[in-house]
Amino acid sequence: IGTMEQLMVTPIRPLELILGKTLPFALVGLLNMVLVTTAALLVFRVPLRGSPFFLLLCVVLYLMTTLGSGLFLSTISHTQQQAMMGSFFFFLPAFMFSGFAFPIRNMPEPAQWIAFIDPVRYMMEIVRGIFLKGAGIEVLWPQTLALAVFGVAILALSAARFHKTLD
Repeated sequence: IGTMEQLMVTPIRPLELILGKTLPFALVGLLNMVLVTTAALLVFRVPLRGSPFFLLLCVVLYLMTTLGSGLFLSTISHTQQQAMMGSFFFFLPAFMFSGFAFPIRNMPEPAQWIAFIDPVRYMMEIVRGIFLKGAGIEVLWPQTLALAVFGVAILALSAARFHKTLD
């Protein structure tokens, strides 16, 4: 019996199971943000001109999208290998269309449309805005709203799909 099968026979509700599976990864993601931000400030001397608290809020919203995506991939995968390959085919293009490696405005128009629905793109714009420009919510509200909408939608879809796989 696999881990998921063992979890499915325990007397807990689906929401508790979802939280139990995602909360540790959320904490690791937050710790990772603190470590990377500290390295950026102390090692690479990148100035943090904006609010670290706003950055933290945006990281939480971004984690909602990534954890929700991972949860969704796990609900449509039958094996661990399928989940790993699915994550490769999902997250690599998300990175490529984020604007990190190539400016979005220089991409062909179809690629720009794909970038429009890429949550990583909005997180990249937020991080650049907070770190380098000192931008706050008054400037970055469209990107923050996009992350919130993506996060809620992906988590809701994943939770609904997860609940169906438990039934």
